[in-house]
Amino acid sequence: MQPAEAKARHDQLAEEIRRNDHAYYVAAQPTISDHEYDRLYRELLNLEQEFPELVTPDSPSQRVGGQPIDKFESITHTMPMMSLDNTYSPEEVQAFINRVQKLLPDESLDWIVEPKVDGVAVSLRYENGALVTGATRGDGTTGDNITANLKTIRGLPLRIEAGAGTPKVLELRGEVYMTRTGFEKLNFERESAGDEKFANPRNATAGTLKQLDPRIAANRPLRVVLYGAGEIDADFRPTTQDTFLTWLRSLGFRTSERVWHSGTADEVLAAIAELDSVRRKFDYETDGAVIKLNDFALRQHCGATAKAPRWAIAYKYAPEQAETVLRDISIQIGRTGALTPVAELKPVLLAGTTVKRATLHNEEELRRKDVRIGDRVIIEKAGDIIPAVVRVVVEQRTGAEQVFLFPKQCPECSSNVTRDSVGGTANVVWRCPNPDCPAQVRGRLEHFCSRGAMDIEGGGEVLIRQLADHGLALDASELYRLKVEEVAALDRMGEKSAQNFIEGIAGSRQRELWRLIFGLGILHVGTGVAKSLSRAFPNLDTLMHATEEDLAALDDIGPVIARSVADWFNNPDNSALVERFRKADLNFESDLFQAADKDGIFSGKTFVLTGTLPTLTRTEATARIEALGGKVSTSVSKNTHYVLAGEDAGSKLAKAEKLGISILSESMFLDLCEGP
Repeated sequence: MQPAEAKARHDQLAEEIRRNDHAYYVAAQPTISDHEYDRLYRELLNLEQEFPELVTPDSPSQRVGGQPIDKFESITHTMPMMSLDNTYSPEEVQAFINRVQKLLPDESLDWIVEPKVDGVAVSLRYENGALVTGATRGDGTTGDNITANLKTIRGLPLRIEAGAGTPKVLELRGEVYMTRTGFEKLNFERESAGDEKFANPRNATAGTLKQLDPRIAANRPLRVVLYGAGEIDADFRPTTQDTFLTWLRSLGFRTSERVWHSGTADEVLAAIAELDSVRRKFDYETDGAVIKLNDFALRQHCGATAKAPRWAIAYKYAPEQAETVLRDISIQIGRTGALTPVAELKPVLLAGTTVKRATLHNEEELRRKDVRIGDRVIIEKAGDIIPAVVRVVVEQRTGAEQVFLFPKQCPECSSNVTRDSVGGTANVVWRCPNPDCPAQVRGRLEHFCSRGAMDIEGGGEVLIRQLADHGLALDASELYRLKVEEVAALDRMGEKSAQNFIEGIAGSRQRELWRLIFGLGILHVGTGVAKSLSRAFPNLDTLMHATEEDLAALDDIGPVIARSVADWFNNPDNSALVERFRKADLNFESDLFQAADKDGIFSGKTFVLTGTLPTLTRTEATARIEALGGKVSTSVSKNTHYVLAGEDAGSKLAKAEKLGISILSESMFLDLCEGP
């Protein structure tokens, strides 16, 4: 192909990819399959590899993230990024509206109510149609340059089409957030990989944008919604908020999916109440409503205080909370050695469940909130999901409360704990470095036996603790040498239970390779990564000898995971463990392996299973889908291609019907598996 032909084809591919990104991430109406999208993207990458001059700052290839930077540069905002004053009651909303009416006594006021997305405020600057910088709010005057991370967000235009009235300079303000479904998947993968879970989507978003390596941001489910403007250098300027939002959408930006027009205080309050009734259906966290004057000229008349505009306010919804006593702080040690402080609480009812424990995340969080043993604390479910200590009721302290001293030695083995560095930022997690730590040994054994890994029935906490304490199993390979009589002799273990456990161990020898890879407990390797590795390598031996570069080149495997996998297999102790598994006759061959020149009939397709199937278990159906190149997700979304539904399918079936997703019965599914 000649350079001119390559450029023409590259321009065509780039435009098609941008158009499909907008349809998928902004309009939520995908127009092509994931497989077809990937084919276009691979073709573009191949062209850029052959003709490097085609790589431009706004090329779709630049979203994957470049090399890590040493530190963030500071950016001074051309116009201050002001924050909003908050209000928490209908009376305060009425008082705010009255204040604005006094500033504009002769005007009939028109209000806009928008969802307050619980994310991280950012500023985006476009010059001559190209995104040149993106920054955090910072102190309102100066923020961090996070352009490289923002460019990884699918659906955010890297270039807007130049045309009549297109500003030479367009500075937009908005909120970067993480979807609920993306957050849940991210936390599941982190927990599976032995990493600390994020407390809520906002923390996950903030932590992602602080990463010095944009490749990490590229693998996180970030979105951005735009709602305001800074500097605009153009003759055309929208005169109202509603026309401004319409204009933004015409340029390809995502804006709030619901807005309300209100002319009176009662209508504003009704809009706030309606938003509260529907906001939990959004695929992102909202913590309130933003009330703004619609007319931009009237905003100018109102002006601003030193930190906030007088023409807007944020109404914050009160989360359900409960007050209880923090009786103690314990330390949990995970299988990767991470030390996590846990609040041991006097049981209290919260959001329909009895809460006895709440995570304190890490030492830094514990110190920031000044949590002490004996404190009365306020707890809530962070993001309506995870019980968390919100604050201490300091005014009720008696003086008898005790400051918790975070251990500098592992409570289990007395090794000196350490901190390492992950992803270019200082890690706040303390870890026990001793791989023979009893807590880590038990954690690795429990993980190996867990349903998501080797699925060995009976291998729970109680039995594993006894096996480890008696020295019967100190690594997973030793499970395969256990005898029925050894297990039966343990407390609360009869002959029948012992026999079932030993049979479960024997049955696990032929588990799928991805289960074994996940069961190894490699840092950062969850079930999704384990399956990706099983699709890429025909057997464990091939994976063991893959270089870090080989691994990093795979889809879904970033540099951090590649380094972790390579380091694990290069460790002589781990190599010896694998050899013991070989002698125990475990399956090392991959049922998911797909040769590069052979795609399965479900390649690029995502399934969701719901209800009870007539003959297949979910595990069996999942195995068939994955063996034919497909993927299985736990939630229905616009990315879902098929829903395999049985009896009592419930809400997933209803959502699939609403989205127009293909519904399969078991017989239809089995026919598909046979192929054309």
